[in-house]
Amino acid sequence: MAHTPSGIAYDVAGPETGGVALVLVHAGIADRRMWDGIWPAVTASRRVLRVDLRGFGESTERPAAALDAGADLLEAVAVAGIGRAHLVGASMGAGAVVGAALTQPDIAASLVLAPPGGDLYERPTDELRAFWRAEGEALDRGDLDAAVEANLVTWVDGRGRSPDAVDAGARRRIGDMQRRAFEVTADWDDVEEATSDPPIIERLAEIRVPTLVLAGDLDIDAVDIAAARIARDVPGSRVVRWSGVAHLPSVERPAEFVELLADWMSEVEAR
Repeated sequence: MAHTPSGIAYDVAGPETGGVALVLVHAGIADRRMWDGIWPAVTASRRVLRVDLRGFGESTERPAAALDAGADLLEAVAVAGIGRAHLVGASMGAGAVVGAALTQPDIAASLVLAPPGGDLYERPTDELRAFWRAEGEALDRGDLDAAVEANLVTWVDGRGRSPDAVDAGARRRIGDMQRRAFEVTADWDDVEEATSDPPIIERLAEIRVPTLVLAGDLDIDAVDIAAARIARDVPGSRVVRWSGVAHLPSVERPAEFVELLADWMSEVEAR
């Protein structure tokens, strides 16, 4: 593990001569440890970078200005010596990789949004508002356990699935990562988030690299809306849907996700 000058934690591994690199950016309910299940496989044949976005995992330094995940990601890519890469983002991380690709287009060989989220949400939905309300009320009364559980129910268990139907170890690990994020940012109420003008969701047509969207059928409706918007606005994009998974398909089915990534990268690089 290393840190950039501004405090972004990252890991980089794999052969430097393995072709186009791969960059992994975690979801907002996790940190870079969410990629542990695929890390040995993906680093076997190519250079891979994974980061903790600011406020998550070991990226604990408060931002000097507005919180800008895309800028922090680009800093980590530069410091780690990663050139053109396949950019893979989960949820909030998907918004970060799209933001980075729009800021520095030459860096992206392709985009994998698994699933889309964060700045890629088109609008709040009733499901999303219900989650925000449950999480916010728990945090307001200082009940960290309840706030973590609200995230697990919404994002890990998914629509209509009980916690008993989810891998207990994966659920516990995601809960630990979410708790860590709450603890790191407990006194960050005064930190503002950077905004894009126009918003990233309105700039999708500017994306000119192959784009793959992966969504689970147990995820919230805001993800489906985002996937449809990307399919409409990003030229040549592709949407893949997995049954029986919620918001973290790469965690629920790591072997299948590695296979999906390998096939996708091979296809893109063969074009």
